[in-house]
Amino acid sequence: MDNKIIIDSDQPLLDQLKLPQDLKKLNLSQCQTLCQEIRSLLIKSVSKTGGHLASNLGTVELTVAMHRVFQSPKDKFVWDVGHQCYTHKILTGRQDRIGTLRQENGISGFPKPEESPHDTFISGHSSTAISVATGIAEGMRMNGDLDHFAVAVVGDGALTGGLTYEGMNNAGKTGDNIIVILNDNNMSISRNVGALARYLSSMRGTEGYIRTKKAVENRLNHAAVIGPTVAKAIKNSKSIVREVLLQQATMFEDFGFVYLGPVDGHDLGALEEVLAAAKEYRKPVFVHVHTIKGKGYAPAEHNPGEYHGIHKFDIETGNPKVSGEDSFSDVFGKELLRLAQRDSRICAVTAAMEHGTGLHYFSREFPDRYYDVGIAEQHAVTFSAALASAGKLPVFAVYSSFLQRSYDQLIHDVAIGGYHVVLGIDRAGAVGEDGETHHGMYDVSFLSSVPGAVIYAPACYDELRLCLWHALYRDHGLACVRYPRGSDHTIFDKSALNTEYTHISGRKTDILFVTYGRVYDLLYRAAQRARERDIHFDMLKLTRIFPLAESLVNIAKSYWKVIFLEEAYYYGGISQMFGDMLMQHEFHGTYKRIAPKEYLCQASVESQLESMHLSENAIFSLMCEIAERDKKDGKA
Repeated sequence: MDNKIIIDSDQPLLDQLKLPQDLKKLNLSQCQTLCQEIRSLLIKSVSKTGGHLASNLGTVELTVAMHRVFQSPKDKFVWDVGHQCYTHKILTGRQDRIGTLRQENGISGFPKPEESPHDTFISGHSSTAISVATGIAEGMRMNGDLDHFAVAVVGDGALTGGLTYEGMNNAGKTGDNIIVILNDNNMSISRNVGALARYLSSMRGTEGYIRTKKAVENRLNHAAVIGPTVAKAIKNSKSIVREVLLQQATMFEDFGFVYLGPVDGHDLGALEEVLAAAKEYRKPVFVHVHTIKGKGYAPAEHNPGEYHGIHKFDIETGNPKVSGEDSFSDVFGKELLRLAQRDSRICAVTAAMEHGTGLHYFSREFPDRYYDVGIAEQHAVTFSAALASAGKLPVFAVYSSFLQRSYDQLIHDVAIGGYHVVLGIDRAGAVGEDGETHHGMYDVSFLSSVPGAVIYAPACYDELRLCLWHALYRDHGLACVRYPRGSDHTIFDKSALNTEYTHISGRKTDILFVTYGRVYDLLYRAAQRARERDIHFDMLKLTRIFPLAESLVNIAKSYWKVIFLEEAYYYGGISQMFGDMLMQHEFHGTYKRIAPKEYLCQASVESQLESMHLSENAIFSLMCEIAERDKKDGKA
């Protein structure tokens, strides 16, 4: 096999390489140049598409080293969380498509097996990689493949999630070819907190251990052949060196792993050496790598949290190319702070999403009532229930997609005890470019199955404030306020906002449109356009979407056709419950539901709403179709 490669120094390396094959043909200096080019490409691409920048800048050398030491896709890479896989995508034949990252019909911002054989497993949620790698490694062993490895790359934030330890507990006792690489950058989405972060911080100060161990082993490897007694003594002496330097065995060794590290995650030579050493053990190995989040781009290094997930931005200044307007998250956070200033019982809880959920306002003023529990949504719910049992008013602000992890705790720890816990459910509905793993499409289906739960879906900022107050002071048990990503650009009439429902009737139609949340404004806009054509429909806007008020039946039964528009999963959604309620009360008209039944790929929110037939244009087209059909049938 030819291991030589001719490089034109006047051309970018990325344009001359066949990747990932040619990586192994480069020398260390060329690899360092390649890393610089990759960083430049990442900054240029993400500035145009938006995406997860800081985490990817921090893993460039690590990803290059992995592809030089291992043989993907025969060796299986599992990324946790998958948003740090951009360099991996560049190195596996998708460099020419990186400009389409997170765009409709482009490449995903997360690993996606249907996109490339190098993407082993889809991973949009944290703390899953070790469990996945354990299963893959066991499957490889059962298939007779003893030569390749399952390699899990986990962030230190993922270690705050309980599933990581369930995976480690099983991985450490398998004896399979599992290598876990801890990408330790001292941050998750919000800065890591708690005992584990302090533990890792203490270990970062022990880098002298790995250098001392290497020196001892190099010296021994060059010594003359020795007998078993001396070999045993030397092995014991290595343990003594370790104990002197670390003072204790690592937590990872207690789980059954060989521990290697910490290693500088931006030193390619050291990375390749430690990964090659990890392969030699042929048993579970834990490699601790210390990286800098945002490495190589000053704005991201200085503010890695702001550049975790960022909109399009100006490369020179680092400023986002979007206005600084408020979002539903900001309004929620500011309103919660305002209420907390008057009520010392209110506590705020987040799962490593301080800025994403708008709780940074609360955390600055009331740090003693603010709790960031790390990437541990299950714990957050049970912790909130316990706060409630002590007479507090806990508010857990969480992305809809991540709340899915807490279903068991909502039933057992909140609902059975009847504890008053408020959920601020952010990113409800379609979220856009993050794609399938991040949409908030399922919270309605599972929350409505929790006994005693109340769910609100405000359509504008003022309604959000109203629903949050009502959830805190008028409801009991589990009270949920769900709201979308983005800003409030609604134009509908807000003169009669309330926490129940609003019926808009012109008394000129036998057709009723029903919806809730941000879709209502799209319906309102479409209805305005229809009225210009002398096409009229009535509208029913739900604010408290569960439980449904019995009085809604009488309203709906006065129409011969009811159409429910819902930006939530078709099965188990409110539209299904509304239809059941109509049937139970002997509704004799026609009932139609429009809601998504499939996963939505990455695209803009506007495009996703169009694909669900929930955009303003789609609703307007439906109205025109109905009017034309009625005209033909003589109902006009």
